[in-house]
Amino acid sequence: MTSTGHRNAAQALDEHLALISKDIQRWIELFADDAVVEFPYAPPGLPARLEGKAAIDAYFRPTPQTFAGLTFSDVRRYVTTDPDVALAEVHGTAQIPATGKRYEQDYIMVLRTRAGKIVHYREYWNVGRALEAFGDTDAVRNAVGAS
Repeated sequence: MTSTGHRNAAQALDEHLALISKDIQRWIELFADDAVVEFPYAPPGLPARLEGKAAIDAYFRPTPQTFAGLTFSDVRRYVTTDPDVALAEVHGTAQIPATGKRYEQDYIMVLRTRAGKIVHYREYWNVGRALEAFGDTDAVRNAVGAS
């Protein structure tokens, strides 16, 4: 937290990486009620945009079970002139219990905060790697709770 009592975007990014696979309830509390999550490279059949905390929660709630042992490494943060914006390149690794396959993914994450809460999160990821681990788009959609 900063001296004003609000987490800045870099701190929120660190908390995001630490909590998403371990404590999804604490993770969702990082988000503002009106937050937006975007996946610009989402394939047809998966949402490219989640609007509001409830939609974000519904989509990400299964993450700890779907991506067993999810860890992040090779985290490269990029400094911005705006304390409410954070950028990072991150490598994620997990086991996919539904298929028994290993999941290896490289992400680019862009995060914006307001008053210490995440208001916008954009995640770029390789669709091909997700499909390799899950089998097909329907399996990915079912795994993440997308309708």
